[in-house]
Amino acid sequence: MSAARKLLILSGIALAVWGMGWGLAYAVFFEHQALDAMGGQITTGFVGAAQRNLPAAHAALASYAHSEFNYVRQVDVHSHWIGLAMVLIVLGIVLDRVNLNARLRWWLAVMLAVGSAVFPRGVILQTLMAGALPMALAVVGAGLVIAGMALAAWGFARAPRPAAEA
Repeated sequence: MSAARKLLILSGIALAVWGMGWGLAYAVFFEHQALDAMGGQITTGFVGAAQRNLPAAHAALASYAHSEFNYVRQVDVHSHWIGLAMVLIVLGIVLDRVNLNARLRWWLAVMLAVGSAVFPRGVILQTLMAGALPMALAVVGAGLVIAGMALAAWGFARAPRPAAEA
């Protein structure tokens, strides 16, 4: 088995385990508190609106929007890790059918493995800290995944080389 195949399959397995662990930990320790807070915020917003206290209603609904933004990212990130992990594993299995030389296959594997690990981390960091770093990590990770998938698609689309040229 080539190093590129090993990298894709092993990093896919590691990402799947990480994503499942993250999802389990979030569901057990954090999700109920987040949902409870969101329910309280939206209730407070509607009560404020019913009492014609628009500043309180706006503040509560803005707080709800922030909490909902974080909640969606927390829930989505583990499914992104697991989904990307499955792509890595499947591509690792069929990597020999990608019509690229060994060096390009290696870089394809590196781009996909690194991008699949970095992209969801950048997304999750957006819920923990403000600034450009989390967004940059998410963009770079997504870009690596897109570039890797484009390279794989190009390798699948290329006509096979005759045995004498390979």
